[in-house]
Amino acid sequence: MELLYGSIRDYAWGSRSAIAELQGRPVPSAGPEAELWLGAHPDSPATVDRGGERVSLTDLLVAEPDHWLGDQQVARFGTRLPFLVKVLAADAPLSLQAHPDAEQARAGYAAEQARTGCAAGQRRCNYVDPYHKPELLVALTPFDALCGFRDPEVSATALAGFGVPELSPVVAALRAGPAGLREAVRALLNWPDADRAGLVDAVRGADAAGPDAELARELAARYPADPGVLVALLLHHVRLTPGEAIWMPAGNLHAYLCGTGVEIMAASDNVLRGGLTPKRVDVDELLRVLRFEVLDDPVVVARPVAPGVVCWPVPVDDFALHRVTVEAAGPEVRLPLPGPRVVLCHHGKVAVDDGTGAVTLGPGQAAVGPAGAETLVVAGTGVAFVATCGGAATRGKSDFPELA
Repeated sequence: MELLYGSIRDYAWGSRSAIAELQGRPVPSAGPEAELWLGAHPDSPATVDRGGERVSLTDLLVAEPDHWLGDQQVARFGTRLPFLVKVLAADAPLSLQAHPDAEQARAGYAAEQARTGCAAGQRRCNYVDPYHKPELLVALTPFDALCGFRDPEVSATALAGFGVPELSPVVAALRAGPAGLREAVRALLNWPDADRAGLVDAVRGADAAGPDAELARELAARYPADPGVLVALLLHHVRLTPGEAIWMPAGNLHAYLCGTGVEIMAASDNVLRGGLTPKRVDVDELLRVLRFEVLDDPVVVARPVAPGVVCWPVPVDDFALHRVTVEAAGPEVRLPLPGPRVVLCHHGKVAVDDGTGAVTLGPGQAAVGPAGAETLVVAGTGVAFVATCGGAATRGKSDFPELA
């Protein structure tokens, strides 16, 4: 293992304390710090030290793919790290968004490239790479999020409670059950531009009470002419406690509202927005990608797999995430997880050793190790997250000698 130096993204919704506090830097930070990226994404690759100079992990993967990724991962994903680990710290809501599945991403990217050519950051492009972007977020603090469609009848009652006559067609569509979700979202996102501010203002000023009304007023204050304020009320409002997670598969409409968490995702930039943003919303493409189905429970509960080790199982092979808790008086933890590996220390001090080298990490520090390394050994006193390629999260007790 060797130290991995992450890159901080300064999006406006970011916290000026969470990541700085985690890393032991002065608070408040000079500007918003929204995400700490620990991976090989070309926009903000993490770096490692080579002879006193920082070298991009992306460049190392390209130069030594067999060493860093291994034959199997190169055959599956090419010369790129298929996952990206982040510490995400939100002080304000992110946009409503969804991501395509793998087939939609490949087809959408090919079509846009054939038509105009697209690159990351181009305003008129939906697909800037040919990859899907499922995501898992584990809360480090209490964390508020919107995730997946809830029972449409509950949403209909919430919207009807504002007493805004213009919303009657939307309420009627929702009363039809899941079959009406598409029409309800379509109607809201295609609301006439000239009438949007009036609609949101009417909802904000309505004599309504309860959590939905409070959320609507909070979002309306930030986005006074955005119909996404109403779309948000069709989703589960989830309040995670530390250690709980939410899973965002393809087609799942979601938004993070506030809090700090560790996020792991497939390494892609394909985002289709649905509101709560000044950025472009491609309504037709979003409607094509969304899965209009009720999500019974968006919360993923941690599953113990060994003493001091839990994971959050997800049905993809791009990534897996484990959390390891070690104590000085307890035994070291041995993780038979495949490389490449990225380890992030959350708190305390942990020593990680994969046979290629040992590194001691403090809060907010990270390490990376290559494919083909030995069993990962974690010791010390603290908590660390271990990210790997997928498949590991479906392992049973027989894969961990402690529980065999």
